[in-house]
Amino acid sequence: MNRIQASFQRQLGDFSLNAVLDLPGRGVTAIFGSSGSGKTTLLRCVAGLEHTPNGYLKVNDRVWQDSAIGLFVPVHQRPLGYVFQEASLFAHLNVQRNLDYGLRRVPPAERRVSLGDAIELLGIGHLLQRQGDALSGGERQRVAIARALAASPRLLLMDEPLASLDVQRKAEILPYLERLHDELNIPVLYVSHAPDEVARLADHLVLLEAGRVLASGPTRELMTRMNLPLAYGDAAAAIIDVVVSRVEPAYYLSHAAFAGGQISLLNSNLLIGQRVRVRIQARDVSLTLQHQEGTSVLNIFPVSVTRISSDSPGQVMVCLNAGGSPGCQLLARITSKSAEALQLQSGSQIYAQVKSVAVLG
Repeated sequence: MNRIQASFQRQLGDFSLNAVLDLPGRGVTAIFGSSGSGKTTLLRCVAGLEHTPNGYLKVNDRVWQDSAIGLFVPVHQRPLGYVFQEASLFAHLNVQRNLDYGLRRVPPAERRVSLGDAIELLGIGHLLQRQGDALSGGERQRVAIARALAASPRLLLMDEPLASLDVQRKAEILPYLERLHDELNIPVLYVSHAPDEVARLADHLVLLEAGRVLASGPTRELMTRMNLPLAYGDAAAAIIDVVVSRVEPAYYLSHAAFAGGQISLLNSNLLIGQRVRVRIQARDVSLTLQHQEGTSVLNIFPVSVTRISSDSPGQVMVCLNAGGSPGCQLLARITSKSAEALQLQSGSQIYAQVKSVAVLG
């Protein structure tokens, strides 16, 4: 089985990193935590930019570090790609020559990703003759990712690649990152402090706090675990995998099935049978004792209350189960007064309501 196994202990001044990881060897793993939690330090250890005296790293079938036997593969010999917050392109070179620079690192016999595929995946064919300093922030990052892929990495490291972009540029590049997730068989370690990026891109999630691994597991499970910080606050959300069953182009709506029933979202660019990951924020979920009629809310489905926990003064977070499957957990952030009025408790059978315009997918 393909796995990424790592163990790093590193003291940097007052900061201590002590992380042991066993991660999937494919898909996107997000390294998530607040500023100063050790995300970038961990990524640098994986890259070999930080030489930890006590460390171990195995990427699928290759060991890159084993301090017990004195093995340390230097960074320039590790088949990895690294994308930083800033694109760091050569401003005096055009896009084509920037990409050629990445390609030259790999002998032809070892190339696993063709340059043409990287250009097509990132949608940069029309930019090839532009100079690096003539690109927008989003275009620069797409070129930087394509350059990293041109090196045919066995592991792609991304250190908050969207952090320096404004909302518009971030929205522009996210669909390309989703394409990388769907179409490339290269494991990705993706550092972020943005819950929306994690929910949209990551299969697996590592929560870091003060240099320690607080939790590691499937993203959809960790995001709704009531003993972890992600399940609280304004950004709390749940992820549900759905399958498109019907599209209404006239209303720009798609309807999809999941274990808890049907859900509608404002996106008609989907195909029947397509699997889609949707994100539902806890603040967008309301609760009712009866199925409502004569309402503008299209998404109403039965749920059971599994847990209620204090979120902040005057508010509670309600953990919900839809369809009896752990993969269909929802969160609802409501006032304490509403929870009392509905007499909510574990096991309560109620209805969840979500506006279609609030379903992100």
